[in-house]
Amino acid sequence: QVQLMESGGGLVQAGGSLRLSCAASGGTLSSYSMGWFRQASGKWREFVASINYSGSRTYYANSVKGRFTISRDNAKNTVWLQMNNLKPEDTAVYYCAAQEMGIIEAGEDDYDYWGQGAQVTVSS
Repeated sequence: QVQLMESGGGLVQAGGSLRLSCAASGGTLSSYSMGWFRQASGKWREFVASINYSGSRTYYANSVKGRFTISRDNAKNTVWLQMNNLKPEDTAVYYCAAQEMGIIEAGEDDYDYWGQGAQVTVSS
């Protein structure tokens, strides 16, 4: 069973950048499609971005397209979410998740393993 650990969250001003990392242990990351989700206070968790097994295909929510980039290095068992031009509405707890099925358009119910989350706060 794979364990996921996010890092790299923090406080940043609007227009700034952050890079989140998701490190996997207890399993081989190349066996999973990976996704990032976020949950703002008082709101449902929502999809942000996903990437297939090899990293050749990515998928983004419209709200982050052109600003966020998901990437992975299977040799390092790590997935990243580069977030640029951050906005106050990006403030949320960000979760990485692993999916065995390999469908990058899948919803959160199809993800099998989840990290504990990393707080990202964007000040105006």
